[in-house]
Amino acid sequence: MKPQFDVPFLVEKSYVDYLVDCEEELDSVHFSLMKSQKLDSRIQLHVEENTEAMISQLKRLKTPRKYALMNSRFYMPALLTNTGNMRPILETLAEYLEHGQIDGIVYCDHYLLQRLSDESPEIASSLEAVPGVNTMLDSFKKVEAQLSYIRETKFKCPSKIILDRSLNRDLDRLSKVALNLHTQFPQIHVEVLANEGCLPYCPFKLSHDSYIALANIHGCDNTFDLNCNLGCVRLFDEQPHRILFSPFVRPEDIDLYFYHIDTIKLCGRTLGSQFLKRVITAYRERKYDGNLLDLLDSTNWLTEKLFVDNSSLSFDFANMLSMCDGHCEKCGFCKELFEAIAQPLPLAIQDRRAAAD
Repeated sequence: MKPQFDVPFLVEKSYVDYLVDCEEELDSVHFSLMKSQKLDSRIQLHVEENTEAMISQLKRLKTPRKYALMNSRFYMPALLTNTGNMRPILETLAEYLEHGQIDGIVYCDHYLLQRLSDESPEIASSLEAVPGVNTMLDSFKKVEAQLSYIRETKFKCPSKIILDRSLNRDLDRLSKVALNLHTQFPQIHVEVLANEGCLPYCPFKLSHDSYIALANIHGCDNTFDLNCNLGCVRLFDEQPHRILFSPFVRPEDIDLYFYHIDTIKLCGRTLGSQFLKRVITAYRERKYDGNLLDLLDSTNWLTEKLFVDNSSLSFDFANMLSMCDGHCEKCGFCKELFEAIAQPLPLAIQDRRAAAD
């Protein structure tokens, strides 16, 4: 079977067992380096380093490519200018390379890419530099420019490019960008992110990524509260029908995308292995009969409040929304559809009483 998915990798034996069972369908996996510098784009205030365990579990996967996440929006200047601060990162990358358990890094901050290249051309030349989804590559010209800047460093060019989420809802543009990429760079696979579930063209995105970077730097997180009060969580809470505006790709629709792209990325590593196994299974089977929100990363918190019946969405859902002109005030289609397939869930009060002896 042709490998089709890029999925998160967690150091948990039962989860790795599951990945081994479906290894032939995995194109690649991505993982955190778990270093004290907090290099990736998720808040990880209390993660302990365990490079040895990570390498040991990665060795169980033989065929997927393996990418370390170094995709924070930005880093403290002291990390980028001080050789002493860079050394632990380079030593960790060298350890992964020594064991043959890394093919590249996923990045967003080009300053970091250049610094790594300057500090250790030998390590850089052994690794692909893969632009993260938050570089928002939504046109062929942007991809071309990004590749040209990578070539200015010692890093290898990437074997895949992940396109911006916005193209998930514009199949005409997606097909044109993908065709250009396949024609001009046939060695590069084209990938889309399927299950993030955030707002389309999210107006909070760049600031949110920056606040996540600051939270990892300072060890203090208030990003969810900020989103509850001012951001996307507030919008979804007040207008839950907006979930259908989100550029997610349902499991039932992925074969439509495989006409244009090569691989699909699935996210949600901070939600744990049970969430990830449910998501990966649904996309492998091209079907999910439960709550659509069970599969989405950013809006998974809504599962406590809403049931959105995924099986009630029609077979041509993706095609219909790909024709959306964005003039919601004149249309109302998504709101009417949402009201037909969604229902609020009763308030559940969690039992926090101590278990009896």
